[in-house]
Amino acid sequence: MEPERAWHEHHPDFDAEFRARLHMLLRWRRDVRQFRREALPEGTIERLIEIACLSPSVGLSEPWRFVLVRDPARRAAIHASFEQCNHEALEAQTPDRAALYARLKLAGLDDAPAQVSVFADRSTAQGKGLGRLTMPQTLDYSVAIAMHTLWLAARADGLGLGWVSILDPARMAEILEVPGDWAFIGHLCVGYPVEEHDTPVLQREGWERRRPPASSVLYR
Repeated sequence: MEPERAWHEHHPDFDAEFRARLHMLLRWRRDVRQFRREALPEGTIERLIEIACLSPSVGLSEPWRFVLVRDPARRAAIHASFEQCNHEALEAQTPDRAALYARLKLAGLDDAPAQVSVFADRSTAQGKGLGRLTMPQTLDYSVAIAMHTLWLAARADGLGLGWVSILDPARMAEILEVPGDWAFIGHLCVGYPVEEHDTPVLQREGWERRRPPASSVLYR
């Protein structure tokens, strides 16, 4: 059997149509701020996490830890932490930005049916330290990649995801009672979006604009 033919028989063919749809998925992945309160089908979050766990990680360490936050009291405590941090963030805005910042809905904590806090287990022995001697922060980077994988999987399911970063990491660890070696990376709200757009909300609201990809590339 010819080597090229044998390779194609054992590997998927990511043809032009698939690549076009993948590009569409990436364009329509948005940081969703407003959700419908409609419940998700049973097992949805667990299935999305299974997909997220296919992500690459430094040394195959798989340092991601997902906490599904269902307890109303813990959710209320997270919301209170957000409100405090968001107030401080508003106070730090320049006068010309304060009004716009106040108008932005920066969390789906009120409406999203599912909430997932994501941590990096910095004490994990898995991977045996490979690849992180000089850059231990690659554990956190690995978790961020897994979050993005979950994000894309959610979008492909017609779901929206919002990454809430205006939170106190120490307070989140306290609220969720996680091990001391777990580092908070982000809190995710997941649900059906009120609206769908292929343009970021911050761009639509005039907060910021995307820049040409070429402006991010250097040649040496």
